[in-house]
Amino acid sequence: MAAATAVETTSADQEALTLGELRAWRGLLRAHACLRKRIDAELERQHGLPMTSYEVLLHLEEANRGRLRMCDLAEQAQLSRSGLTRLVDRLERDGLLERCSCSHDARGAYACLTDSGRTRLQEARVTHRAALRSAFFSRFSEEELSLLADMWDRIAPCNGL
Repeated sequence: MAAATAVETTSADQEALTLGELRAWRGLLRAHACLRKRIDAELERQHGLPMTSYEVLLHLEEANRGRLRMCDLAEQAQLSRSGLTRLVDRLERDGLLERCSCSHDARGAYACLTDSGRTRLQEARVTHRAALRSAFFSRFSEEELSLLADMWDRIAPCNGL
C-alpha cells in the first residue's frame, strides 16, 4: 500500500475568491503592470534604458565597490540567472557594466558598474524619481504611503513562502 501525501485543505481554501479578494489581487496586478509600463517607457524614451536595466545598475551602485556576484544580483533584481545573463550581456555591450573575476574564487563572477554606467544611472535617476512621484506617490498622502509600506512588509519578502 502506497503512502498518500495529501495536502491539508480547509473549506476556505476550496471556496471561490470573494469579490473583495478578487478586486484586491487584480488591482495589485493591474497597478503594478501599469506603473511598470509607464516608468519603463519614460526611462526608455529619455535615456534608452529600460527599467530592468536601471534597477540592475542601481543595485550595483548600492553594492560594496559597485560590484555584486551574479547570483546575488539576480536575486536582488528578481531575475532568473539566465535572464540576468542576457541583460548583463546587453549592459556590458553598452559599456555600462563589466564582468569581473573574483580574486578568491575562480568560479565566482561579478558584475561591476563602470564609470559610464554610473553616469547613465545618475542621469536616469532624475527621470525615475519624477515618474514615481507623478504616477504613484502623488496619488497618496504620506500617511497612506506609510500604511501601504506596512502592508507590503506583511507579504514581502515572501514571508517564508
